[in-house]
Amino acid sequence: MSNTRPHTVTADWLYEQFGDEDLVIVDTTVHLTMPPEGSVHIDPGLDTYLEAHIPDAVYADLFTDFSDHRAPMPFTAASSERFAAAAGAVGIGQGRRVVLYDQGNGMWAARLWWQLRLDGFDDVAVLDGGLSVWRADGYPVAEGQVVPHAAMFVPRRRPEMLCSAESIAAALDDPRILIIDARDPATGRGDNPSYPRRGHIPGSVTIAYGDLVDLETGRLRPTDELRAVFEEAGALDPEVSPVTYSGGGIAATGVAHALAVVGRTDVAVYCGSLDEWAGADSLPSVEGPEPR
Repeated sequence: MSNTRPHTVTADWLYEQFGDEDLVIVDTTVHLTMPPEGSVHIDPGLDTYLEAHIPDAVYADLFTDFSDHRAPMPFTAASSERFAAAAGAVGIGQGRRVVLYDQGNGMWAARLWWQLRLDGFDDVAVLDGGLSVWRADGYPVAEGQVVPHAAMFVPRRRPEMLCSAESIAAALDDPRILIIDARDPATGRGDNPSYPRRGHIPGSVTIAYGDLVDLETGRLRPTDELRAVFEEAGALDPEVSPVTYSGGGIAATGVAHALAVVGRTDVAVYCGSLDEWAGADSLPSVEGPEPR
């Protein structure tokens, strides 16, 4: 999929592709709220998709269909077999080109982008700015459900793109591994009332996904600005291997996607992230100041 920015496409580019029978556009929207007084509430986002979506876009339920519900963490990546069934059901498979978007800041689209690449599918990009930019640029939206044209998805898992708690724990003192916290520093300090879990994995550095996105448009910041952020944190050093994590493993994939945009495609994601890490008594966690 050719584009001036790897792993992303613009609204103009996408509109020009309309009519391509091999193009699959996928709305990945999830609404996640974390009220201070209660537990996390997950709304798959189907209702907002039905109200307005990019014409011909199908909907992918990341929570119900693309996650492993036997795992204790709600968004644990599905097995290759489960993922292949879910991807094929929404029309993703051999010979298809895929563009993902969401109705937020691109984090959920980045999540499915990472999962597709985890299982060996590379002809996928994220619509920069998602539905909000699509609409702001004057392009049409549609209502109702689009029925997918099912495809055969053959998974080819890349285990090096997925980290476990055990592999992270074994790498804590390894200078060749750069552990990246994708949450904002306030959350790590425990200052975010919507996410009371505080602390961070020892030795991690902060590259907050929210700092990589233009808050007004939802677009990723320009490539040169992204590169400067990553260089300062050491994430572009060819001698280290970056691993990202967040609260539940979603923002972590956003940072991994942004790193791919600037050419770093070998980033691994700790899927269980701090939700899993902090819940295990055997794993060290540091509270207080943000990571270095």
